Amino acid sequence: MKLGIMQPYFFPYIGYYQLIAAVDLFIVYDNIKYTKKGWINRNRMLQNGSDSVFSLPLKAGSDALHIDQRELATEFKRGKLLGQFEGAYRRAPFFKQVFPLLEEIIKFDDSNLFSFLHHSLSKTCAHLGIGTKLMKSSDAAVDADLKAQDKVIALCQAVGADTYINAIGGVELYDRAEFKTQGIDLAFLRANSFEYAQFDSEFVPWLSIVDVLMFNDSEKISAAIHTGYELV
Repeated sequence: MKLGIMQPYFFPYIGYYQLIAAVDLFIVYDNIKYTKKGWINRNRMLQNGSDSVFSLPLKAGSDALHIDQRELATEFKRGKLLGQFEGAYRRAPFFKQVFPLLEEIIKFDDSNLFSFLHHSLSKTCAHLGIGTKLMKSSDAAVDADLKAQDKVIALCQAVGADTYINAIGGVELYDRAEFKTQGIDLAFLRANSFEYAQFDSEFVPWLSIVDVLMFNDSEKISAAIHTGYELV
């Protein structure tokens, strides 16, 4: 059984969904610390020919809080965020097909950050035709104090995975030989370049999945998700 594990992100790039589609079970971390400098509650869209950051505002909280302990800000204006997407993409070829998905996700009435992101991920996967089962890390019977590679191996063992696939960015973090001693094959997913027309501007790569959805038909996206990468 092939396993993938990642933090939740808000409308992540296409490589995130390639990883989900490449595995049999995908564990989403909920019981790890929220990191301000990461991409958990923000990402990039195309605006006026260049990349622009969009984000989910959060209530102030301790740096020690886990992702599932953080809350969206009371003043979060869902309509304003939807307006940002509409302003950026209303002329995109697939806007009418995609905007209802954004409305369903952004209007989701739950202030818990993890719940909001998990709902977003589930709905986007369904839209993309990805049937991989999603599981919260807190539902796995592992020692919560384990870190890094030890935690990943424990999660693999807890769910009976014999193959672990990680995004290519983690290639320096894990020891293939150590996984092998535990009876687990380790592989890394490297996304191929996926270029497409973005209005009349120069292509800006690796934006949010929203950008991919706005400019490409479902057949092209499905091909990129299921075959547009290599395992190394």
